[in-house]
Amino acid sequence: MPSFDVVSKVDWHEIDNALNQSTRELTQRFDFKDTNTTIVLKDEAFLVESADDHKLKAAVEVLEGKLAKRKVPLGALEHGAIEPASGGRARQIIKVRSGIETDTARAVVKAIKDAKFRVQAAIQADVVRVSGKKRDDLQEVIAALRERKFAQPLQFENYRD
Repeated sequence: MPSFDVVSKVDWHEIDNALNQSTRELTQRFDFKDTNTTIVLKDEAFLVESADDHKLKAAVEVLEGKLAKRKVPLGALEHGAIEPASGGRARQIIKVRSGIETDTARAVVKAIKDAKFRVQAAIQADVVRVSGKKRDDLQEVIAALRERKFAQPLQFENYRD
């Protein structure tokens, strides 16, 4: 029976490369001189710290620009609130979501069932497995899911006949 998986993954190697490019740019830019702005990747989350809110937002913008150039979906980022840090500084935690969260997985299954496709969708940990009798049905499901916007970016893999 043909099937495919709906996943939400990020390329951690590309995230690391974007982080390195961002830190290099922040050290070289004149407007970040003497602000001691840092971006650190720790426990699948970025920790951005800077002298004030404006510099912090500019640093996050640089990071997002580098991630977008490396084709990392920005929808996988979950921005936390800007918090005051010690010494009058500002800090923000940006989580990187990988794997489909339960709510998004339920929304994907509901979208498939509401469209009345002749396929079965099952949530398996952080993957939604979609199977059906015809390949054409599966291709229609992929097209329909690409048109809709979900809380996370989706990829389709393990397409099997």
